[in-house]
Amino acid sequence: MPAPAGRLAGRIALVTGASRGIGRAVAKRFAEEGADLVLIARTVGGLEELDDEIRGLTGKTSLLVPLDLREFDAIDRLGQALYDRFGRLDVLVGNAGVLGTLTPIGHIEPKEWQGVLDVNLTANWRLIRSLDPLLRLSDAGRALFVTSTAAHGARAFWGSYAITKAALERMVTIYAEEVKQTKIRANLIDPGRTRTGMRAQAYPGEDPMSVPTPDEIAEKFVPPACADFDGNGQVIKAQPSL
Repeated sequence: MPAPAGRLAGRIALVTGASRGIGRAVAKRFAEEGADLVLIARTVGGLEELDDEIRGLTGKTSLLVPLDLREFDAIDRLGQALYDRFGRLDVLVGNAGVLGTLTPIGHIEPKEWQGVLDVNLTANWRLIRSLDPLLRLSDAGRALFVTSTAAHGARAFWGSYAITKAALERMVTIYAEEVKQTKIRANLIDPGRTRTGMRAQAYPGEDPMSVPTPDEIAEKFVPPACADFDGNGQVIKAQPSL
C-alpha cells in the first residue's frame, strides 16, 4: 500500500504516551496524514501493536522507542539519536501524563508527588531541552503539549495533577515567547472530556459512552502540527466548553 499524501506528508513527528489513549489516536491520525512517526511509550507490546495497525493503514513503519520518561538521561540521548537518524524533527507532541491519587494535598506521599511532577512537567522540559535544536532544523518546527481544564481554577483533591498542568502551561507559553522569532511554534491542546483510562480512574461512576473517544478528538491535533499553522502560545480546545 503506498504511503498516503496528506497535510503532514514528509514531516517527522514524535508522540509520547503513544501506546494508548489520546497518544495512540493522535499517532494514527498523523499517520493517515502522511507523517513519519517516532512513537514513545513504556510498553513495547503496545507500541508494536500500534505499529502493526499503522503499517496496515499506510504501508509505513514507525520508529519505536520504548522509554520511561522518568529516565531523563535517556531523553537527553534521544535528541542525538534522532539527529543522527533524521537530521531534524518537525513535530513534537508531549502527550504522556499521569493523574496521581486524588486526595488532599497534605495527604500526598512525597514519592507520588515527585512521580507526577517528573512525568507531567519535568519530562516535557527535558524533551524541549533535548529536541529544541532539532525543531530549529525544521522549516516549521511545531511543539504541542497536552494540558487539562484542571490547570485552571482550584479543584479540590486534584492537587498534584492540576498543579503540574498549570506549570506545564506556563512553561510552554514561556517557550513560545522565546521562539517567536524563529520558525518554531509552541502550543497546548486541551482535549476536554475524553474516554481514556485516566478519565475512568478520575470519574469511576461516569458512563464512558457519554464521553468522546480519543479517535473523535485526534483531528484537532493535526492543524497545529502543520507547517502553515502560525498560532503560538495558545491553548487550543479540542471540544467546546461545557
